[in-house]
Amino acid sequence: MKYFKGSIIVTIIGLITAYFYSEHQLCGSGLKTLFIVFILSVLEVSLSFDNAVVNAVKLEHMTPKWQHRFITWGILIAVFGMRLLFPIIIVSTFAQVKIIETAKMALYDVDKYTHYLHQTHSSILAFGGVFLMMLFLHYMFNENKKIHWIKPIEDKLSNFGQIEGLETCICIFLIYSMQHFQPITHRLPVIISSLCGLVLYLLVHGLSELMQKKTQGRFEGAINTSFKAGLISFIYLELLDASFSLDGVLGAFAISKDLIIIMIGLAIGAMFVRSLTIMLVEKQTLKQYIYLEHGAHWAIGTLALIMMISTKVEISEVATGLLGLIFISLALISSLIYNKQKENKQENKELII
Repeated sequence: MKYFKGSIIVTIIGLITAYFYSEHQLCGSGLKTLFIVFILSVLEVSLSFDNAVVNAVKLEHMTPKWQHRFITWGILIAVFGMRLLFPIIIVSTFAQVKIIETAKMALYDVDKYTHYLHQTHSSILAFGGVFLMMLFLHYMFNENKKIHWIKPIEDKLSNFGQIEGLETCICIFLIYSMQHFQPITHRLPVIISSLCGLVLYLLVHGLSELMQKKTQGRFEGAINTSFKAGLISFIYLELLDASFSLDGVLGAFAISKDLIIIMIGLAIGAMFVRSLTIMLVEKQTLKQYIYLEHGAHWAIGTLALIMMISTKVEISEVATGLLGLIFISLALISSLIYNKQKENKQENKELII
């Protein structure tokens, strides 16, 4: 429970703020708004549970100071940066509207902002879809990965890691396929945003691995490099969070048109996801349940594919969240079965001795 104290405090503050804000806007609408905030927070958690697992993997290699910064600075960036400013920047870029005007539109003319947001939804989803697909493929093509969950598939996929840059080639093919199904006016924005997702992943992931290798070695300026490694890992996690949040931000506007209420709901959800991440790290849950990381990456691959398909065909966020939850649940069950079998083998050995 100690891991979720901050989340509970944020939830209480958020619900009180949402209630009085709503009552100020329209008398008697407070309870309805509380229900909407609850739905939004559940949506955020359901879409980001696999995000928490992947974040935990990265955080295990970060110093306690950077772990703390991820919770404090990270939540502010996640709420105001990724769930407010990021969509505004994308809408401003592709709708060719000034950022200040787009921000005003988001606050005072939500219907118009929502219209522009859905006009650019293909570009937004393409960015997140490609970024997450690169993450999924990079994990599956890792030839050093010795533990496999769905062994017949994962064992074969890991062998492809010997082919340098294969995941990049696959994503370029997916980008070509994705833009082919877009209206002519949307094709260039989709290509540009997809390539941005691809390049950003390669850049940040590459720098992150480089800094980790340097901090493990012995050389002068290790403290400075450790800071850089922490900073790059922090940026990597925030970009990962942004990619996960894009689907949720778009889906949130189907539940509420009020940007303040959307931010409160998503902020509560994001806080719980971060608390869950810290719990996974400190309790070393990923070591106890060895297939959880695998399940999270299969969920990420599914989400990435759904985001790409959603550039053309609308798919419910509920279905997306459920699929992710199914993968995580199955991985957890498989881990429990593995642990039980391992325990039984150990007991049998002791009996023989």
